[in-house]
Amino acid sequence: MKKPRILVTGASGNVGCEVVSALQRFHTDTVEIVLAATSPSSIGQNNSGVETVEFDFMRLPTVKSALRGIDTLFLLRPPPISDVPRYIAPAIEAAKEAGVRHIVFLSLQGVERQTRTPHYAIEQYLRASGVQWTFLRPSFFMQNLSTTHLEEIRTRSEIFVPAGMGKTNFVDVRDIGEAAAHILANPQQHVGKAFDLTGNASYTYNEIAALLTNELGRTIRYANPSKVHFFLRKWREGTSLTFTLIMIYLYHQTISGAADVYSSDLENLLGRSPRTIAAFIHDFRHCWIL
Repeated sequence: MKKPRILVTGASGNVGCEVVSALQRFHTDTVEIVLAATSPSSIGQNNSGVETVEFDFMRLPTVKSALRGIDTLFLLRPPPISDVPRYIAPAIEAAKEAGVRHIVFLSLQGVERQTRTPHYAIEQYLRASGVQWTFLRPSFFMQNLSTTHLEEIRTRSEIFVPAGMGKTNFVDVRDIGEAAAHILANPQQHVGKAFDLTGNASYTYNEIAALLTNELGRTIRYANPSKVHFFLRKWREGTSLTFTLIMIYLYHQTISGAADVYSSDLENLLGRSPRTIAAFIHDFRHCWIL
């Protein structure tokens, strides 16, 4: 019997690589995995022997080619792409034309209230597409600390985000990958469902700085900049205007309390408690050591 073919977009990225890893650990007997990236060579040696394809939202022919013969799609929006009608909607239509039966989309916690985000627009396109869908709505990634905020923590010993004293629920991307893999391998069990993927606790960035301080043995400070100060630094660092404004908008949600949300969805999908922020910091401590 032919195995269902799963295409994972963003397979070389933070979330995509964890989705692939979980599929390889738990589901290789029941599905075929196809890895998609703008540059397939960036996917790395750990996936040798697995089919890789080029998939570039900004070049529709690569999208159409990659989707041939695919049954289930893991859809991840690249952060630089915010023009949903121009780049993401055509990819959804191409998936429908190619006969993709189910799309699992990595969305955003609280997206139903954040109607100006690209994630909201993508959810609406998927609802109207006629293709079966599942939405994953994670809280803030723990891995933001080891990627987006890596250099400021490692070289300046600070966390520089305009989040005030609001609390944030953090989730480990490794847990997201495992939950996504389970859904991708069993899509019919999750048609039309939206899952809020959160950790078990929320923290202020002061508390996160204290946990980092304790693990690293040096003082990590939460700078708590104003939105203007944050904008100016990101502008000097060359961060794109769109990405900076989205970050400011999301951190405003933190200040308002919208990021302090717990759901049991992830625990139910995993059949265990999600990883803690303290465990994450311990596992990735090497990232912040000079």
